[in-house]
Amino acid sequence: MKIRIFENKEELNAAFTDWLKEILVGKETLTLALSGGSTPKSLFDYWAENPEKDIDWKKIKFFWGDERCVPPTDEQSNYKMTKEHFFDRIPVPESNIFRIYGENPPEEEANRYAEVLKTELRSENGIPSFDVLMLGMGDDGHTASIFPQEIELWNSPKLCVVGTHPETGQKRVSLSGRAINAARNVAFLVTGENKAQKVSEIISHPAEAEKKYPAALVQPDSGDLIWFVDKAAASLLSQ
Repeated sequence: MKIRIFENKEELNAAFTDWLKEILVGKETLTLALSGGSTPKSLFDYWAENPEKDIDWKKIKFFWGDERCVPPTDEQSNYKMTKEHFFDRIPVPESNIFRIYGENPPEEEANRYAEVLKTELRSENGIPSFDVLMLGMGDDGHTASIFPQEIELWNSPKLCVVGTHPETGQKRVSLSGRAINAARNVAFLVTGENKAQKVSEIISHPAEAEKKYPAALVQPDSGDLIWFVDKAAASLLSQ
């Protein structure tokens, strides 16, 4: 695990972009799973406002780590957020976008998206594997849409599962731990003081955290895990 700490979101966005560019070097295509939330929104704006970052977006195939079970026009849709803040502003071929259909019945969509992954991704040890997987973390320690009260979903044999938001009851389609840990490069993007307690627990006391927080179970088989965090989220980490 690597941890990189930045003064603000702008510095974090620049560093993550440089890291992505390094992975892209020499590749004809790259598969990238996106996450939702305020930190990715800031990153997408950064990409759209700084097109000179010399990334050939036509080389990248876009997927999602999770999606709320709402239509793509709904304000809560991760796809809608990405479209408005990135796809509508930077030319990305429609054929490179593989969204989760939040408008479909959740279990059916989890099965359908699993088949998409099997078709579009290269496999590692028989499991479809993203080149790069972006993850966020909630202040309750959830990641993708696997929440602490359903932590058993992490170990599902399926590639995609259906999670339930603990407060709203909203259904969400999510990658399972099996799919997440098969990714070749995994990056957490975490900002904000409200995340500091969980960041500290997961990084400083991993054995205890693994029993409680899905984010602590992100341990890619490749060993390539990097945390991009701002100073606020890292404020409780020891030196």
